[in-house]
Amino acid sequence: MEYTTLGKTDIRVSKLCVGCMSFGKAGTMHDWTLNEEDSAAVIKHALDLGINFFDTANGYSAGTSEEYLGRALKRYARREDVVISSKVYFNEGRLSREAIMREIDGTLKRLGTDYLDVYIIHRFDYEHPIEETMEALHDLVKAGKVRALGASAMYGYQFHAMQIVARDHGWTPFSVMQNHYSLLYREDERELIPICRHFGVSLMPYSPLAAGHLCRPTWQGTTMRSQTDRVARGKYDKAEENDMLIVDRVHELSEKYGVTMAQIAIAWEWAKGVATPIIGATKAGHFDTAAEALKVKLTPEDIAYLEEPYLPHTIVGAIDKNPPQNVMLLDEKK
Repeated sequence: MEYTTLGKTDIRVSKLCVGCMSFGKAGTMHDWTLNEEDSAAVIKHALDLGINFFDTANGYSAGTSEEYLGRALKRYARREDVVISSKVYFNEGRLSREAIMREIDGTLKRLGTDYLDVYIIHRFDYEHPIEETMEALHDLVKAGKVRALGASAMYGYQFHAMQIVARDHGWTPFSVMQNHYSLLYREDERELIPICRHFGVSLMPYSPLAAGHLCRPTWQGTTMRSQTDRVARGKYDKAEENDMLIVDRVHELSEKYGVTMAQIAIAWEWAKGVATPIIGATKAGHFDTAAEALKVKLTPEDIAYLEEPYLPHTIVGAIDKNPPQNVMLLDEKK
């Protein structure tokens, strides 16, 4: 495994992050999530590979993702050897001071730890002042409950505004951006990613494999997740015709280099300057495949070839208004 540091912090993380949306009681959010025993097996295998970074959220599977992760890490690792991030927003009060203070305590309790390494705001909150949110997050850092801060999918101007508010008040800025970024979704290359570069913010994108579409030469898959994940369908199906041109090129390069399609897609992420893509796996072996991607080195010609068919996509990730209270599956295809 290889490692990097997050933003301007001293937090050292593996160049792969375990996405814990895959863990939790099935039916509380998705139908395809792993039970506690199977989750623990995947977590242990990731640790054995040298992966030390785990990302979850307060709303994943009604909190059971955090619970499963916390118990597995307590069983298989020392707290100081792992990096845990969790998120806040899809909850009552969103990013109000009251909500942030309440939700961090719930997250820490479910994880069985007294601090988070990274606390991430899951979306931009249109209801509460930026100053209220940034001061509350800063107070968590001062209190020792959180080491560093991150943000997730939002518009570039929103992220820039929040960083400036933190700077002007002497509050803790964001060190990490968890955005939607893959060969099949590159809208953030226009503004958000350059802003992150400007502030020295690390990228830890979600969906680097586009819910499996970059792992197989066909659009439809045969796994339980591909058959039942209505959110993935909502995110990707409308661009299927054009995106299959990109999928075909990923497949072509995988054949050329004798590696998997997933390894080509992950290697592209690192070639674009990503610190640690989030891999949401339902099988331990998925992390073996992902780790082997460290050996894949794409040429500038390869990267240009993969990117050439891309056309602008509908925004998926950043939102134009707060969704109804407790609605989390934003892109679900009904």
